[in-house]
Amino acid sequence: MSAPPADLKPATEPPRTTPQISVLPLLRRLHFYAGIFIGPFLVIAATTGMLYAFAPQLDNFLYSDKLWVEPAGSPQPVSEQVRAAQSARPDGTVTAVQVFEDPEATTRIVFTVPDLPDEYTQTVYVNPYTAQVQGELTTWSGATPAVTWLDQLHRDLNLGPAGTVYSELAASWLWVLALVGLVLWIGRRGKGRRALLVPERGAKGVRKTRSWHGSLGTWVLAGALFLSATGLTWSTYAGENFNAALTALNAKAPVLDTSLPGSAPAGSGDGRHSEHNGTAAAGPVDAATFDRVLATASAAGLDGPVEVAPGAPGAAWSVTQIDNTWPVRQDKAAVDPATATVTARADFADRPVLAQLSTLGIHAHMGVLFGLANQIVLLLVAGSILALIFFGYRMWWQRRPTREDRRAPFGSAPKRGAWQQLPLWFVIPAPLVLIAIGWALPLLGISLVAFLVFDGIVGAVRARRTT
Repeated sequence: MSAPPADLKPATEPPRTTPQISVLPLLRRLHFYAGIFIGPFLVIAATTGMLYAFAPQLDNFLYSDKLWVEPAGSPQPVSEQVRAAQSARPDGTVTAVQVFEDPEATTRIVFTVPDLPDEYTQTVYVNPYTAQVQGELTTWSGATPAVTWLDQLHRDLNLGPAGTVYSELAASWLWVLALVGLVLWIGRRGKGRRALLVPERGAKGVRKTRSWHGSLGTWVLAGALFLSATGLTWSTYAGENFNAALTALNAKAPVLDTSLPGSAPAGSGDGRHSEHNGTAAAGPVDAATFDRVLATASAAGLDGPVEVAPGAPGAAWSVTQIDNTWPVRQDKAAVDPATATVTARADFADRPVLAQLSTLGIHAHMGVLFGLANQIVLLLVAGSILALIFFGYRMWWQRRPTREDRRAPFGSAPKRGAWQQLPLWFVIPAPLVLIAIGWALPLLGISLVAFLVFDGIVGAVRARRTT
């Protein structure tokens, strides 16, 4: 028999390809969607964080007439300065007095007044050399009105508790985006140090943008992880879990015992945003007591800028160092105002290591730990995060289809099917990891599960339509 014509030979099916086992496709898709949806939150957090980092300069510009004076002779006793402030604020109760070692700084006397909400105080600024009142401001945890506004803008967009979701969501996803981005960049460029840190030469279009995005992200990785970790420690939900973990590990800063012999136990709080650590006095205080308490604390070694907080009747007064610049001075002492003796101490060096690191991390996050150098680093890190977001959105736009028959305003997401390529070593522990993340970082866990469910539903619908 003769062979059949070539055009009648049975067609052969194309060989079926088995998806390559890898976790990179899922990470690529996660990085893409998280970057698009979390990007706006990060833009706000980075921008407001940059502004807040330079709060000291803003204070000096807006309130220099209240914060600073020209040195002239010897300072007046603190008691005289307190009396001057009490004359200016007869309706208030003194809750704290801040005295600074800087000869140009005013003394700040903090009052609670009936017309203000509980979390706000009225601070009177007194010239230490003349005991004359320079002015007064409504403050929040010692911060001026402008800094208070910037602080709340960064934390909750000045929207109250509902607004805190934005900042915690941004901090929760920042470290995920940073680490996943590094893994993807290593997978694309290799593990060479120079290849990761230097943009690709000769690249054009989307490759050039991706090269700058990846190399800049590698440079700023450590800063992004630091801002994410320290920001989460005082967030609403993750911060609560962090405090619970510190308590379970017995790693929280010890509370200063302000109780006196024969009185009920008392203590001073260790609030994250406030330096007012004493128990508020129940009524008017004798201004002369401040001189006695300050002299006792100074003899006990509490030098530098300090805050004196009157205690309730039958309790000791607290004296706290408020020097947040490295090397920090944050020792505390309880002083019996009647006998002028130190009854208890809580030194910074005696805190557990985790408590010390948490405090130092928060001060560095706020830009005060290392002064101007700290502020410049925060400016560079926040500016780099903004640049990374710009490069990310630019890649999305550059990858858009431009042909007439399939034109689109943006690029498409990484292709589906990532679940089929996951290795077993990743799939098996994944549920436990998700549960752990959901407990430690609730907003990250909820949004991650929502993303996975949404992506799965969309994929199933599209697959059904194709079929």
